[in-house]
Amino acid sequence: MIPERPPTVRELLAFYLEAGVDCALAEHPIDRLAEEAAEVAPLAPTASLVPPPGPPPAAAPARAVLQGAMASAPARAEAAPAPDIAIGFARAAARSAATLDELRALLEAFDGCALKFTATKLVFADGNPAARIMFVGEAPGRDEDIEGRPFVGRSGKLLDLMMAAIGLDRGSVYIANVIPWRPPGNRTPTPQETQICLPFIERQIELVDPDILVTLGNPSTQALLKTREGIMKTRGRWIDYDTGTRHIRAMPTFHPAYLLRSPAYKRLAWQDLRAIRKALVEAAAS
Repeated sequence: MIPERPPTVRELLAFYLEAGVDCALAEHPIDRLAEEAAEVAPLAPTASLVPPPGPPPAAAPARAVLQGAMASAPARAEAAPAPDIAIGFARAAARSAATLDELRALLEAFDGCALKFTATKLVFADGNPAARIMFVGEAPGRDEDIEGRPFVGRSGKLLDLMMAAIGLDRGSVYIANVIPWRPPGNRTPTPQETQICLPFIERQIELVDPDILVTLGNPSTQALLKTREGIMKTRGRWIDYDTGTRHIRAMPTFHPAYLLRSPAYKRLAWQDLRAIRKALVEAAAS
């Protein structure tokens, strides 16, 4: 029997690309079997793992608050805190952020989401923090993970064109994602990952305090607007987004990545954009 020839470098690269492995996470390969052989101390329950009942004292720096609360959490993704504990961390940390800079520092120090350990960079936001309109997508992709900015790849270029069609640009809007770290291979974030990151984007919306919130795609619409309906039913409809202190007019529409795959729906997206533009003009006149 003639043995099969070994795969060529080109074939191996094609296999890895199909599997979602499209970027290197380290300079050299890591022997995970050797790591597993090393004894890892178990995570002992301590009082520091229980989120505080209210916001921390104002004098305490935000980063120090989170680092103190998660001091016992391990640094490896495989041993990240359980989802319910991580969600508690996230809620307490997000409440403590008084500014966007503090919120970003908290996310950089936050170890409760395993996506942080496979991503290259935190993708926090782009645009004008004082903008009257805020766009929120689902999660960063490969280009965003490299640059550390949301919507800079092909879908980002289309979003720029969509905004320009109604007289907007990145200097007049604020852009973020529900998930601030790229999922490996651009896979769909798990429900647990979304719930862990949700308090941070909710606090981000509160701090930006826009007049209009645009949710891009089904995942961000369902997560932020608390609906189970698909984007085909929710798009083009104004929905109230409750921050706890005020209501913001929210408009779901298609994600630019979806429009790249299904250009026939650009006509409907244009209808949504026109409604958004009209609302901006009315808000400016009032």
